[in-house]
Amino acid sequence: MSDYQAFRVELADKIAHVQINRPDKVNAMNADFWREIIEIFRWIDATDAVRVVVLSGAGKHFSSGIDLMMLASVGARLGKDVGRNAEALRRVILDLQASFNAVDNCRKPVLAAIQGYCLGGAIDLISACDMRYATLDAQFSIKEIDMGMAADVGTLQRLPRIIGDGMMRELAYTGRSIDGVEARRIGLVNRTFDDQDALLAGVMQIAAEIAAKSPVAVRGTKEMIRYMRDHRVDDGLEYIATWNAAMLQSEDLRLAMTAHMSKQKAEFAD
Repeated sequence: MSDYQAFRVELADKIAHVQINRPDKVNAMNADFWREIIEIFRWIDATDAVRVVVLSGAGKHFSSGIDLMMLASVGARLGKDVGRNAEALRRVILDLQASFNAVDNCRKPVLAAIQGYCLGGAIDLISACDMRYATLDAQFSIKEIDMGMAADVGTLQRLPRIIGDGMMRELAYTGRSIDGVEARRIGLVNRTFDDQDALLAGVMQIAAEIAAKSPVAVRGTKEMIRYMRDHRVDDGLEYIATWNAAMLQSEDLRLAMTAHMSKQKAEFAD
């Protein structure tokens, strides 16, 4: 693992803890953030010792979203020609989308632990995660509408599949803030915790449970769930049949069945 400017990354007990580490800037997403998150998740994908990822934010808040200084610098580079400006802005947006696509496409489950602010671009980020957990007093808001723009890095594409179309529209059109209690009620987060310490401990426990399972089985399960977002049921059934024709030959299956019958814990290879 390399040293990062916007993140702290630790690997312990098969769990990679990826922490946004700009607490003095409310963990705003600067240029380093967008570049480094791709590098980090490329490393996670390639490292067999990583079974699960926990994504959190240092300090009082998860993230206030995209760094406004970064947005201003993009605007300062625009010229007078509308066509060239549009081409340049499109490239910037696609590059930002690639950062969160790296999270979504990760072969390992990604669990978000959210406290304090989770605003704007941070909603895009957690929408790309597998599961989300929060403190009771966490604050969620699709803030882009208040900045005179439509969210463009994944919220409007991924969130309807998490909380439903109608609720996503309400939050996107109004920009209103919801707390952890409402986030849990609408299905944005799986579970809430009283405070930040309890949140991180609880999410780490869930991550440890996943890390103890067969990595081949977890990988296959995530791939099938992700595949079904964009395909019909019969497509998904055909895909899992082909996938498992290979994966059911894994040693993990024998180990899991033996452990289940003997009521012992299985130890799976990376």
